[in-house]
Amino acid sequence: MAPTHVLRCCQRGLAWIPVIFIALVVCWSYYAYVVELCIITIPSTGEKIVYLVLFHLSFIMFVWSYWKTIFTRPANPSKEFCLPKVEKEQYEKEERPENQQEILKRVASSLPLYTRTGAGAIRYCDRCQVIKPDRCHHCSACDMCVLKMDHHCPWVNNCVGFSNYKYFILFLAYSLLYCLFIAATVLQYFIKFWTNELPDTHAKFHVLFLFFVAAMFCISILSLFSYHLWLVGKNRSTIEAFRAPVFRNGPDKNGFSLGFTKNIAQVFGDQKKYWLLPVFTSQGDGLTFPTRLVNVDPEQPTAIQHPDSSKSVEDDSVPQSPVSDSQNRLLGSEQHISDEILSIDPLKSDGTEVITVYMESES
Repeated sequence: MAPTHVLRCCQRGLAWIPVIFIALVVCWSYYAYVVELCIITIPSTGEKIVYLVLFHLSFIMFVWSYWKTIFTRPANPSKEFCLPKVEKEQYEKEERPENQQEILKRVASSLPLYTRTGAGAIRYCDRCQVIKPDRCHHCSACDMCVLKMDHHCPWVNNCVGFSNYKYFILFLAYSLLYCLFIAATVLQYFIKFWTNELPDTHAKFHVLFLFFVAAMFCISILSLFSYHLWLVGKNRSTIEAFRAPVFRNGPDKNGFSLGFTKNIAQVFGDQKKYWLLPVFTSQGDGLTFPTRLVNVDPEQPTAIQHPDSSKSVEDDSVPQSPVSDSQNRLLGSEQHISDEILSIDPLKSDGTEVITVYMESES
């Protein structure tokens, strides 16, 4: 049997086959459109210039976003999510899962974590030996934990996650635009070749096949692009769409949703002038995310808004948690403040306060 590292190298080599296939198709489409259609087939000089200019704009944006999606390394958990040396040794020595969980809980108490496993345990990756941040998952293909992992895409031979999700959305958008533009401009010459209005030349095959390929890719990309736009609007990853994230109060598929506008800003950023460019503008650090919980998290501090004062105080009965700090970094402006209004009911006879949480419906 071949050594493990040899098999691993073979797998990595084979994983590039889909990317090479896409690259060959794109190179052929460039030749077929520029040379066979614009230079050889189209008689009008003005039409050639317009088509070539618009084609190269869509081509450049498509290749740029595709390149960034492929070669942007997935973001991994930082060192603070690794077990300290002492706790790591204790964790490895322990055989009982209950004792291992106690060690993880002790370490996780100082980390900004909201989500848990389905059984309510701390999410820990034995392979990478790190406590998983919220929305982080282990990718078996990349053999690493990926922050805000969406899925592993074989067509880019990379994990789509926090570091390149915007690039992936733009890749789908510009590839759809590229195919639509080719199909729309080639259609009239496709009909002329098909009805024998143009003489049979070697360009006929390229023009006919170019239309079929562009239409086929357009249909397949449209469904995938529409689905991911829906995910962005809901602030969910593909993994979360199939399996709702589990918080301390239970599963909540809308736990990370902040409303449509803020969900878009989470991926594309605040400055709209950069939305269409394959440059990184996503909010946050990939380790912590603002949440919108249906129920108050018992392990998080509760902000109480007094009706007669604009100042908020924290409930002393709940210990301070680092999650508040992480959310403050992400929600530092008014447009990032979670849509929660806290009010106080009159004091009960036993002197306790009842805190009611009113939440705006998701836009």
